This record gives sequence, structure tokens and C-alpha cells, in this order.
Amino acid sequence: MNFLVMSVRAGYGHHSTAKALVEYFESMGHKCEMLDIFDYINPHLANSIQDGYLLSTKYFSKPYGMLYDKMTRNDEPYRKVSITALLSNEVSKRLTQYVYEFGPNAIIATHSYAAVVMTILKKKEVFSCPTVGIITDFTVHPFWESTNLDHYVVPDGLLAWQAQKKGIAKEKILPTGIPIRRQFSTIRDKAEARRQLGLKDKRTILIMMGSMGYGDVGSSLNELDEFDADFQLLCVCGSNSKLKASLETKSFKKDIEIYGFVNNVDVLMDASDIIISKPGGLTTSEAFAKQLPMITANPLPGQEDRNTDFLLNCGAILVVNDRFSLSEALNILFNCSWRLEQMRESVGRLGKPNATKDLCEFIIDKCSRKRNNK
Repeated sequence: MNFLVMSVRAGYGHHSTAKALVEYFESMGHKCEMLDIFDYINPHLANSIQDGYLLSTKYFSKPYGMLYDKMTRNDEPYRKVSITALLSNEVSKRLTQYVYEFGPNAIIATHSYAAVVMTILKKKEVFSCPTVGIITDFTVHPFWESTNLDHYVVPDGLLAWQAQKKGIAKEKILPTGIPIRRQFSTIRDKAEARRQLGLKDKRTILIMMGSMGYGDVGSSLNELDEFDADFQLLCVCGSNSKLKASLETKSFKKDIEIYGFVNNVDVLMDASDIIISKPGGLTTSEAFAKQLPMITANPLPGQEDRNTDFLLNCGAILVVNDRFSLSEALNILFNCSWRLEQMRESVGRLGKPNATKDLCEFIIDKCSRKRNNK
């Protein structure tokens, strides 16, 4: 069968989720393509959208958060006579021939705007196959209220109520979790993971602040280095080469490993006991699949603020900010066994290590039954 995954390059999570689906479908012998809708129309446009997203979240985070908040409050579809409508209709026209020639048995969206375009194509009867939208944060993003798909994947069943407020019918909601790559679905023995990384076999904390190394990581490391407990630190700077170079010039009392952009985050997570991270939807899903308690810091205004609210109210994370320090959070995890146990229980309930398998097999089964009933 042929499966098409539509995405938009705005941050790390949407494409990574799409790639997880492609990998699974292909491993099962099916054809699957990931289509960045703007990259297909014009690569320069796709790069501009990605750069604009990164710049707005890093340098204009407050205005971005305010705009996101305003858009999130809207539970009604966008107006049919608007810039959004005009752009969406034009994008759908550009994709019509591609979708028709590909002949998908199912189409999956990993971004709300891709789902909007899919809805228009479906209305124009460009295809008649099943459609699935994947919500890649622990909140329901803007524009989902303007879509009409067959199924909607949420990170957890507790988000079904929020999805219904956006006009998504209860029977369409699939609480299978955000799809993650296969390497995050299994857990290595910690001692073995540390051996692979050349680390000491001792309590380990992983700190990673997104692909661009957001936040004052240097100050966080200094605070952790002064904390009176025996542990080692793994710090991932991502593509922030300036941050990596700066940290490598510092002297620390504790054992601290500094990494740049890495492709073995799964092994780093397996080696760790705690993760300190921004609460991105995909990173959180990967960490929870690995059963890692999480301390969150530096959430971006917008979806990450909402991720923080949801996860904190579920008891799955600790949150540090100007009023509650990293040292205070560590003190709780190291010295308060009931809070740590509470977090582990919540992480175990929210973690979906089989999210990709469960969703893909659901789609394959649905398409098989549809084809057999013809």
C-alpha cells in the first residue's frame, strides 16, 4: 500500500514524527513518502518558514506567545474569506497533481496546517482515502478546528476533552500518543548505555535545550556543578556551536560531557536517570517512553507553555523558573522519594513507547478493510 505523510518544517517535532511513520511503514513493506508541502512548492519558501519560526521563537518569543495565545482561543474554523483561506486554497491547487499521481491508501498530517490543506483536497475529491491528523504537543494547536479528517491522534486520552472543544468528534480521537522513532521504544540497561558512551556507571543527569541550545545553559551547569551530590552530567548543545565552544573552555568539579549536535539521543537517555529539557512535545514523548523523570526549563511561549501546564498538572514533571531553582528541583528528586515515585508513575502512564506501531497498524488495518470491501 501507499502512504503519504504531509508535514511542515516548523521546528523539529513535526518532521521527526513524520520520519518515524515512514520508517515503520517501510519496515512493513509498504511505500511511504514524507511531503513537506512548502518545500514541494518552493524550497526557498520552506526555508523562510523554518527560519521565521526559529527566529520568532528565539528572538521574538513574547509576541509569538501572544499571537499563539490569541489563535488558540479560537474554537471556530477560520473565515472562508481570509488570507489563511486564500493561501490554503492556493497551496492545495499546487499539490493536487502530486497527490493524485501518488495514489495514497491513506494520508497523514503531522502539522495542523498540512491538515487544513488535506481537508481542502478531500472536499475537492482529489482523493477518497482515510485521513489522519497527529497533534504533536500536549495541547491542541491552532487550525485543528478548521480541519475535517477521519481520525485525530492525541498524546494522551486526557487531551480528548480539549480536542472536542475544538470541534473534533469524540469517536474520531485516537489516544495512541505522538509517534516516535523505533530507537526510543526500547530501553537499554543503564550500565550498558554508559559503557557505550565511555561514562562512569553512576547517577547521570542529561541536559538538552532543543536543537538550537536555548536558554542560559552555562548558568544551569554552574548551579548543577555546585550541588552537593554525586552525579555526572551530559550536556547536549545541539546546533549551538557557540554555546558548545564556550562550555568547553570552563572548568567543572563534576564529570561533565559536552556534546554538539548528536544522533544518539536515545543512548544518552538510556544512560541517564533524570532529564532537564525544554518541554517540546516530541522530546517529552521520547523521554517518557524511556521512563525518564523530567525537569523542565525555558519553555517557549505558546505550545511549550501549554505542554508545561498539562504535564505539571498530571504530576509528571518539575518546573524551574525565576521563583523555583534547579537546585530546589534536584533536592526534591534526590531527597523526596514519594514525589519521585509519583513522577515515575505519571511518566509511565503518559509514556507511549508503542505509539508508532499502534497508529501504523491501525491505519494499515483500516486501509486493508476498506480495500477488501470494494
